[in-house]
Amino acid sequence: MKISFIKFISGLIQRQFFVNRYSGKIFSLVLAMLFYSHILLANDAVRAGEFIIEPPTLLNLGFEWKIEGDENRNAMVEVAYRKAGSTAWKEGMPMLRIGGERVFREMEQLEYTVPHMFAGSILDLEPGTEYECRFILSDPDGVEGESNQTVKVKTRTAPKSADGGRLLHVYPPGYKGKKEEPSFEGLKAAYFGSGLGDWSVVSEKKAQPGDIILVHAGLYKADLLDYVDPHGIPFDGTYLLNIKATEEKPIVIRGAGDGEAIFDGNGAHRLFDVLGTAHHIFENLVIRNTDIAFSAGLKEVIGASNLTVRNCRIEEVGIAITSEFAGSKNFYISDNIIFGRDPRNHLVGWANPGVYGASPLKSYMAIIVYGSGHVICHNSIAYFHDAINISTYGTPEQEQDLKAVSIDIYNNDMHLMVDDFIEADGGVHNIRVMRNRGFNSAQCALSAQPVFGGPAYFIRNVIYHIPNGYAFKFMAKPAGLLVYHNTIIAENRNTQTFSNAHFRNNLFLGADAPNRPINAFPFGTAYSTSDFNGYRPNRNSEKHYLWIAPEDGQIYDYSKTDAKAFATLSELAAQSGLEKNGIELDYDIFMNLSPPDPENPHGVYHAVDLDFTLNPKGRAVNAGVSIPNVNDHYQGKAPDLGALESGEKAPVYGPRGGLAQPFYR
Repeated sequence: MKISFIKFISGLIQRQFFVNRYSGKIFSLVLAMLFYSHILLANDAVRAGEFIIEPPTLLNLGFEWKIEGDENRNAMVEVAYRKAGSTAWKEGMPMLRIGGERVFREMEQLEYTVPHMFAGSILDLEPGTEYECRFILSDPDGVEGESNQTVKVKTRTAPKSADGGRLLHVYPPGYKGKKEEPSFEGLKAAYFGSGLGDWSVVSEKKAQPGDIILVHAGLYKADLLDYVDPHGIPFDGTYLLNIKATEEKPIVIRGAGDGEAIFDGNGAHRLFDVLGTAHHIFENLVIRNTDIAFSAGLKEVIGASNLTVRNCRIEEVGIAITSEFAGSKNFYISDNIIFGRDPRNHLVGWANPGVYGASPLKSYMAIIVYGSGHVICHNSIAYFHDAINISTYGTPEQEQDLKAVSIDIYNNDMHLMVDDFIEADGGVHNIRVMRNRGFNSAQCALSAQPVFGGPAYFIRNVIYHIPNGYAFKFMAKPAGLLVYHNTIIAENRNTQTFSNAHFRNNLFLGADAPNRPINAFPFGTAYSTSDFNGYRPNRNSEKHYLWIAPEDGQIYDYSKTDAKAFATLSELAAQSGLEKNGIELDYDIFMNLSPPDPENPHGVYHAVDLDFTLNPKGRAVNAGVSIPNVNDHYQGKAPDLGALESGEKAPVYGPRGGLAQPFYR
């Protein structure tokens, strides 16, 4: 339209319409119109701004590139990467164009507009490796400023103890056996050199950065009512730790390996308060019987950085690890087994609970974080309200260092949740939820309520038995959602609108719950897309697909609530333009998999009993589309649908090292 407008004005000039008695007025008008058209074109051209490298994680790198202009949203950023020193470039996913989307929720007066930029990740790299990353900004309407960014970034490695650090040996109070020296009675004596009673706050002989505190086998359980209990944590039962160590010299608190080192909170509200710490590693411990095992951050107050909790068994707790402090950075929470206090033998939610009544909040979230650079991987979690959350938090902070960016949640195994398996709620950019497995969640499975621009990646997750029928809880108007290669044995029927969302290569299979659609597409932006997905509609329903979108000519519309319903995928495609390459299929796409029983919503299913291997002759094989850096290694003519490529070995869910399955039995 704008180009035609300029041609019209040029024609006026060429035909010399201004050479008459009104020539002065018309010529001025023409010049004004030409100037205006130049402004319109200038707003379509993209202007490159600040390029931001987010904190790297072990496997992934995140980037942001601020822009102005590009009002017609046709600019793009191509991505390539290679190991530093190598010659061949690999293609990455294009960065996601974001900006202008509204994220809002009236109840809490939340109102946020996503700033204009590109954001995106390079995925599944090698730890401790430097990569050269290239980004090329292009726009048919022109590029102003630097159009090429090439940077070198090194992925992190898992934290480790310092070479040559002091070994401090901790034994349970009353231990009578042979001791290695230097030895201490209880953890507090080794960490602070503190005394008992009022003298428990004295810390004249603190541990030093680089120290390794070896906790020997036994029970560490304080009597909170004993003024001079030898653990030195009277009344509240909390180990208040606050030393700031360094990356090169962390403080390590480790089970010594001579049997279980058990910290029993004896009902304390908080067991380990690590709000003021930096670079602490807790490993090979058993922690139990407390409301909060690790209190690591309070919103707008204080929080830990570089906290590591790995290879621990944390049980009978309300929350295992929590930080809602925006300045918390680079947590590494891996290979833990975490049990809450919720029911073991039936599934029940907090809303629409059925015969059991609403589930009381005996346990809340196993893990909740905010900040940047966190890695939460290979944990096995059961019996909580939620398993792994980013803090809902609210409007992101202005400072880049305080935004929830570059957070990895991958290869976790989750069983029996009241509400959700994973909540990306509160995340801002480059939230990566990949290769997780979740069985039995009463309300929803994977949540973005909301995400503040994204991208939030949901890639290759396996989800089974969500009796409420909300596989993805994309509510509170989240923006920037990339949903690729997930296997979902549940409906996805949320009709609250969300923005800038893109679905590819997923499987959605219903369990024949009556009168339910298999999938809804409630798009608040005209540029949301969905294609190359596979669907198994519920047999006891007439309308299987719901669609909401802005009217023709509109870019945004968050007000629509009435969905158009379609009986077939072809009808949906014809009217919406979505799923032109989507297919309908059935459970015979798997070698041997049955759906959950729709008449038993409280039933409990076990991952070890079910096989998600694709039938090599089924319709899901070779039915997908290539996505750079996501499915580069597909086996056949095209990528398969769902989380597991036919012929490839299944990922390791939960702790590495041969944990007996199921982890909760």
